[in-house]
Amino acid sequence: MKAVGVPSLLWYGNTELELRFPTDWSVQICSMPGADRPPIGSKAIREALANPIGSKTISSLAAEREEAVIIFDDMTRPTRAYQIIPFILDELKRGGISDDHIRFVDALGCHGADDRIDFVKKLGEDVVERFPVYNHNPFHNLTEVGKTMRGTPVELNAEVMDCDLRIGLGCVVPHPGAGYGGGGKIILPGVVSFDTTYHNHGVVGREHPGSITRNPTTGWGKIEQNVMRLDMEETAKLAGLDIKVDALVNGRGETTALFAGDFVKEHREAVKLGREVYETQPATEADIVVANTYSKANESTLGMSIALASVKREGSIVLIANTPEAQITHYLVGKFGKKGGAKLYQPASPHPELGRLIVFSPHKVVDPLLSWGDPDSFIWVKTWVEVLEELRAAHSGRLRVAVYPNADIQCPPQAD
Repeated sequence: MKAVGVPSLLWYGNTELELRFPTDWSVQICSMPGADRPPIGSKAIREALANPIGSKTISSLAAEREEAVIIFDDMTRPTRAYQIIPFILDELKRGGISDDHIRFVDALGCHGADDRIDFVKKLGEDVVERFPVYNHNPFHNLTEVGKTMRGTPVELNAEVMDCDLRIGLGCVVPHPGAGYGGGGKIILPGVVSFDTTYHNHGVVGREHPGSITRNPTTGWGKIEQNVMRLDMEETAKLAGLDIKVDALVNGRGETTALFAGDFVKEHREAVKLGREVYETQPATEADIVVANTYSKANESTLGMSIALASVKREGSIVLIANTPEAQITHYLVGKFGKKGGAKLYQPASPHPELGRLIVFSPHKVVDPLLSWGDPDSFIWVKTWVEVLEELRAAHSGRLRVAVYPNADIQCPPQAD
């Protein structure tokens, strides 16, 4: 047997999962180009904050303000906020804002709420003990501030709007709608109402209102003409997002670069490097594709995209979705019953050319809240031994296997 290691359980010990394959199978490791980029240290974090792109420093902004909010991304994102926040707090202190005038808001969007355990993982114990930390609620405690030029009603988290210094903290990784995460996306969908997000995702982001087809400007890696992204950025401007801090990550979720400043300008610079880090030339005509999810394992449907682009007709996909909390609650697109779900819920499209989908996780649920397909259409196994048994039953001969260690944040190269 030949062994391949993939990153596993980001928020549960950050370990490595060993996958073993028969020696007569040809195994191609399709790592993203930036998988092994070295992590940055304190000096690089300080330099990024001291030299923001297109904006004043946090300390300069703080000298003119009274109440600060740090809006951070939730547990569906790999951002190691706890490594960056101490430096943001130092900036606020230099600008004259004391601890009792600082709070944190979790940019959940339409995701289910986090709890103290999550806050500690994301922010660190010290921050949770020193500062108030609030979940965003997309249904209540909202302030209306107008509409975007595309008709999106902008309703924002009232706690965020009560503060006169608004700092965003997140990461830039590929996204299937907005092209890349990061930038103004921390505001929409991060801290807006359900109705604001619905209009952006379900009207602006569709070919036409009510269509199930995405607007052709949207999609993995698409930025400059992306109507969803542009609508998000207009919303962030209406929200008065003063400065955004965005991390890039390697294959182990470590911060390898940091960008700060104006939420559009810093984002575009981050995306330039992000293309070099994440965009991966897909394998072709693989008999078996192993799509490991790690950064967004609780949104593991994202790992299917590059896998489907790589597998041959009647081939098999193994989706590794082994995070203990399973798939997140999503009030906009999630499943809330055997036949129905949220306002933009759509049953997962069948993949008629796919031979089989095997989901590998020891934490089985009967019907996932974010669906990979009809529960009767995929095979759930709890051990790698069972995975191999299923693959051997379906395939014979010298097989071509493609392994994506970070399938949930890998996408094909884009010509935006």
